[in-house]
Amino acid sequence: MQIIQSKDFETYWKSFIKKADDIKPEKVVRKIINDVRVKGDVAIKKYAKKFDRSSPDKLEVPFSEAKRSLEKLRVQDSSLVEAMELAARNIKRFSEKQREQFINFEYEIDSGVIAGQRVIPVQKAAVYIPSGRFPLFSSLFMCMIPAFCAGVEEVMLSSPPGNDGLPDQKILAAAAVAVQTIGVNEQKLRIFAVGGAQAIAAFTFGTESIPRVDVIAGPGSKFIATAKKLLYGDVGIDFIAGPTDILIIADGKSDNIDTQAEIVAADMLGQAEHDADARARVLVPSEEFADKIALAVEKQITALPGSKTARASLDAGGLITVYQNKEDAVRIANIIAPEHLELQVMDADTWIGQLKNYGSLFIGSLSAEVLGDYSAGINHTLPTSQSARFTGGLSVRHFIKTVTTLKCSKTESFEKIRNAAEILARAEGLEAHALSAAKRKS
Repeated sequence: MQIIQSKDFETYWKSFIKKADDIKPEKVVRKIINDVRVKGDVAIKKYAKKFDRSSPDKLEVPFSEAKRSLEKLRVQDSSLVEAMELAARNIKRFSEKQREQFINFEYEIDSGVIAGQRVIPVQKAAVYIPSGRFPLFSSLFMCMIPAFCAGVEEVMLSSPPGNDGLPDQKILAAAAVAVQTIGVNEQKLRIFAVGGAQAIAAFTFGTESIPRVDVIAGPGSKFIATAKKLLYGDVGIDFIAGPTDILIIADGKSDNIDTQAEIVAADMLGQAEHDADARARVLVPSEEFADKIALAVEKQITALPGSKTARASLDAGGLITVYQNKEDAVRIANIIAPEHLELQVMDADTWIGQLKNYGSLFIGSLSAEVLGDYSAGINHTLPTSQSARFTGGLSVRHFIKTVTTLKCSKTESFEKIRNAAEILARAEGLEAHALSAAKRKS
């Protein structure tokens, strides 16, 4: 982990961006996509034998397996199920509020010319949930609940098969919790034990067992991200996700600076334990505070079960930058455009308006990023790799289409619009366009 001065940040950042621009596994993924397009289920089962823990004969998993997993988990760990249910309720509440912001309307642009908007959910959506080192059942809630709240008619869940030919038990249990929380008919969710880029290809083109969908959402490896990138256009996607990252702005003005250093260190490690490519960064006003955080990280990392991964992450890209003033810190934060941005500062509200690029903002020392990850209701599927410069996180908007309408009647205003269209079309050299407008002349 490095500690640098803000004057050296641009040099550091240019070097970091260059190193991060690695070669994607496109050759492998293109072959998988083509095989699934041509051979369907046969290709899926071939790649399951190669990459997954098993290759089940039947790719679709009955919903009864999800209910069975939930009841089994309730016996094994009732507190976990209760936490799942609380998180699902909060995500539902937030998603429903988001959905309210997308409305149908009609507006009379001018007399006799009525323009409008209709909000239509996609018919079928797929949610991909990985289950490698960590079965990310929380991501299931973040993707599936907004889809149902958007009004999607049918949602597909896909996750790699385990040794028993089924997705991870907690992922299946989470699927049952999501359906129960939303209150939809269980037939509106179909579950598949399919992993990797082959799952993304299957939902894009459809196979003998797997239906074609309109939108695919969810996290995954470089292979998943590459497949989504290559297939975008044939199918809608949420966005291309890269390694997870966090930026913490901490001013060291807490009543207990050592306690704040401990909290910052904990939040850094919470990000670093994901994988070696995860990035944890901090902005602080003094070298003294930077040193305290670095010491707190060293103290805490030894107790982590995933200390090897966290250490690799911090060694590769952990960073503490000492800023000169508030404007300096804001400038750097907007360059980094972090997936997660924590404001652990005394006057947090005065910073918000100047911060433009982030996936999700956590305001105040109590607002830990981990709460957004799991239980507060906001979505944790967020833009990475500086893509927060141009997009926000996953929401109901990824599962809806805002389409426009036009309704005209013969009025003086209509004639002006018709005439203008005829003139503009002819000026562009599109005579058939002009004729189309001219035929409607009063």
